[in-house]
Amino acid sequence: MSILCGFPLLECVYCLACARWAWKRCLHTAGHDSETWGLATLEEFEPVPRLCRYILAVYEDDIRQPLWAPPEGYGINPDWLILKKTYEDTKGLAPPYTLYLDHDHMDIVLAFRGLNMAKESDYAVLLDNKLGKRKFDGGYVHNGLLKAAGWVLHTELNVLKDLVLKHPHYTLTFAGHSLGSGVAALLTMLAVQNGDKLGDIDRKRIRCYAIAPARCMSLNLAVRYADPLKFFMLVGDVGNQKSRDFRGEPAEDDFLPRTATPLEDIFKSLFCLPCLLCLRCMRDTCIPEEKMLKDPRRLYAPGRLYHIVERKPFKIGRFPPVVRTAVPVDGRFEHIVLSCNATSDHAIIWIEREAQRALDIILEKEHIMEIPAKQRMERQETLAKEKSEEYRAALQRAVTLAVPHAYAPSPYGTFDDVPWDYSPESSGESSFGSSRKTRGRETWDELVERLFDKDESGRIVFKKSYSRD
Repeated sequence: MSILCGFPLLECVYCLACARWAWKRCLHTAGHDSETWGLATLEEFEPVPRLCRYILAVYEDDIRQPLWAPPEGYGINPDWLILKKTYEDTKGLAPPYTLYLDHDHMDIVLAFRGLNMAKESDYAVLLDNKLGKRKFDGGYVHNGLLKAAGWVLHTELNVLKDLVLKHPHYTLTFAGHSLGSGVAALLTMLAVQNGDKLGDIDRKRIRCYAIAPARCMSLNLAVRYADPLKFFMLVGDVGNQKSRDFRGEPAEDDFLPRTATPLEDIFKSLFCLPCLLCLRCMRDTCIPEEKMLKDPRRLYAPGRLYHIVERKPFKIGRFPPVVRTAVPVDGRFEHIVLSCNATSDHAIIWIEREAQRALDIILEKEHIMEIPAKQRMERQETLAKEKSEEYRAALQRAVTLAVPHAYAPSPYGTFDDVPWDYSPESSGESSFGSSRKTRGRETWDELVERLFDKDESGRIVFKKSYSRD
């Protein structure tokens, strides 16, 4: 009609709108997501390169004769390796993992490898999920990853309990990359809720480092468990639908933590992944973030986020990496970055290198400052207080934004548990996984009895009614 009038007004407006969208999208870099975050400290970031090497060690067939060790080695004493499970041992129910007793750092480390694109069982774990399929602790989680985490905890429960009791001053750390990070994150939640099954371990001793994880829990759980869960990502790296102490670390342009595209669609379109991400990017741009936040089934990257930023807009090459951290509620890596590094930044080898570079820079700055021991202790206490306040502010922010099933922190300063009047039953939900006798929660023994069974050889398997089919 505008053409009949002699001037294509509507067409011009449409073209200008598309041009504006393309311009803003092309200018959006991964560093924009964390530009207002604070810098990570030496104490909280120091374990990351080491744990990345422990994860890389899971890929080795024989740790005493490594084939792909980084230049500085894995830093593992073979005599302290408690166990190593392969695909044959797990029967495809969980990714391979190792249990390492790190006496040097007083740490019990359970490390999981990432996705093996040649193993159908890994795809089965990832694809065993639908939107809103699995409810857990007042929220939603990835069904396949939760089942894998439950299998690992049930299988290694006695070994972990013995180590925790034998070494009462050691921390218990779960670490993983990609697929393994999702299992580690949900395993941490199960361990936190079932501390009595692990020798009454103090919740503060449980940690999780999720490297470039998949999205595996709803927003209310991601914020609530931000204390133990830490998610690390390289500038260029954020995952698909990923906290006592959950720490997530994405690569800067990594696509996995950023896209809410269902995993089954990603793998069905593996040979046209750039096209899929581009189309998803256009679609997500048209959906207001307020609408996404109000969907209780939408999954997010878990816990406190750490972002390794090593690139700058309109600059060629990589720059000295900077590590930023926060517990965001809105703006939680919701935008896909159009970058040629979207898939390469997901690699654990590259994340380990950049994490080590970032740690070296932090150590150099610490050495230059030469802070006296007394002032260092005071600084650590101040930082711990600031982190606690940031965590409480995130909980309050979630309530302010009307995130489903989010609740404000206790006015008495204790927010380890869900308030007594909060129950999944009150919102029409049911959850499982906790050993506490609270309303609406299934105990660990009941969960094990319902999900698992033993075959003729005595191996632990899923019951037929809960098979992936």
